[in-house]
Amino acid sequence: MSDSSPPPGDFMPVANDLPDFDPSHHSGFVVVVGRPNVGKSTLMNALLGQKIAIVSPRPQTTRNRITGILTREQMQIVFIDTPGIHRPKHGLGKYMVAQAMAALPDADLILWVVDVSKAPRDDDKRVALTLSQQPLPVLLVMNKIDIATPEALLAHSEVYRSLVPGIVDDLALSALKQRGTAALLDLLYRYLPPGPRYFPPEQVTDIQERFLVAELIREKALLHLHAEVPHAVAVDIESFAERSADLVYIGARIFVERDSQKGILLGKGGSMLKRIGSEARSEIEAMLGQRVYLDLRVKVKPRWRRDAAELRRLGYV
Repeated sequence: MSDSSPPPGDFMPVANDLPDFDPSHHSGFVVVVGRPNVGKSTLMNALLGQKIAIVSPRPQTTRNRITGILTREQMQIVFIDTPGIHRPKHGLGKYMVAQAMAALPDADLILWVVDVSKAPRDDDKRVALTLSQQPLPVLLVMNKIDIATPEALLAHSEVYRSLVPGIVDDLALSALKQRGTAALLDLLYRYLPPGPRYFPPEQVTDIQERFLVAELIREKALLHLHAEVPHAVAVDIESFAERSADLVYIGARIFVERDSQKGILLGKGGSMLKRIGSEARSEIEAMLGQRVYLDLRVKVKPRWRRDAAELRRLGYV
């Protein structure tokens, strides 16, 4: 991956690398939608066979559109993982919902991911209403069968199917356990149109390394912090520079909204920040293939999620 690649959501298709058009080769853009915390990012990572989007048990983990590209001999799928559609409570929430909605018009197919272990919630019905107003084919993906009882699977699946008249097919799977993911790829091949490769076969995403680094840091904060702190966290990469042939210096600021949140993020004697930094650095080094010096600092930005100027500066525009 190159740090000069475009920001999330900006696609740069390349010329078809197949020597001649092959009508048996299928391709297209697949938007992954659903309410928060149903496993959208886990599913995309499982389908790609590697981690592109961060995951955590926290609702609203994904804040931006994330692009993942899967290339097989007879198929190329451009997945667009979106933030969970929900009723927003602040400027950041509005941005997240807008990101999800903006991805729909360019799609060839919509994957509606639901948590089949639970009956539909208000946010599920909000997603269903949105999809009912779209002219695009919808494939219902009923996730989390690993924790759903047979009775819940039977009862809830019927309700989810009834919410969107335009569903062309459905499939029950477990993204976490990777049960049913191969069958999903078979379905996608069936419903995507014949077409060329839009990206080189070795490319798996179009997002910047800086963005991925910031997301990995935020993921570790989400995993270790509690109460209201995780949703108040934003990460800004200030420095990203090679100091030697095998060492990259990364300077990052972690923003929170209150002094009390800063204290929790730092931990006693800085222990929590060190833990977050250590775990993030390990994944960043694996991603970059280089040693990393990760310099984390914490700063309080009151009400940044409701401040249009701060949201713009942090890239949430």
